[in-house]
Amino acid sequence: MSPARGPPDPPSYLPLLFAAMQERQTIHLGELSKHLGRAVLHLFETVFAPLGLFYLLFSLTNLTGGLIAAVAWALCAIGWRLVKGISIPMVLVLTTALLVARTVIGFATGSVFLYFLQPTLQNFLYALVLVATVPLRRPLIARLADDFCAFPSTVTSRPGVQRFFRRVSLLWAMVFLTNGVTTLWALAQASLGDFMVVTTAGSYTLVTVAALASLVWFKRELHGEGIRLRFGRAAVTVT
Repeated sequence: MSPARGPPDPPSYLPLLFAAMQERQTIHLGELSKHLGRAVLHLFETVFAPLGLFYLLFSLTNLTGGLIAAVAWALCAIGWRLVKGISIPMVLVLTTALLVARTVIGFATGSVFLYFLQPTLQNFLYALVLVATVPLRRPLIARLADDFCAFPSTVTSRPGVQRFFRRVSLLWAMVFLTNGVTTLWALAQASLGDFMVVTTAGSYTLVTVAALASLVWFKRELHGEGIRLRFGRAAVTVT
């Protein structure tokens, strides 16, 4: 009579599988509503508010009134943060600096066309800067991403994540290049009111699509690095 046999040995790959599961990181990013709210706030204070104030005061007064209203809003947004000791987002610094330059040219020339030509040409400048920062350890797109959702250095220092930011910089360079071409065409063809409506709607539709594509792409890259993103109440942790 043969002796009783014990349970079969587990497959040889199971220890490796368990080890891989233990090494997988889960990054908790907090409530999704907070990130969306921060993104909406940045868009409002850097784009919609100054643009709306310019058009309102331009319609009620003249070009000078519109220029003063737009740049005053941007400078007050920065001043308020300085007084309160709140960090100033990189996107707000960039848009305010460019808005000040636009305002100076607008005052100097008195031309609405030239005032709106500048942000149109800035799309080409953004595209050039994004491409130029691709070789850097932290491209510009990675610094701008911190304004909307900051990740710990344990994530951003990974080679795969750095490679993603270099590649997505090229995607966003194409977005700005497309925006620049279409906006330049609309500026030459449409009235001021139609130009503002059409370009704002078209530009931010394109930006929204590109942002969603970037997010999906980013999650896939993190999955390849053994990292999962989770939105919830938990603080940023590594498990």
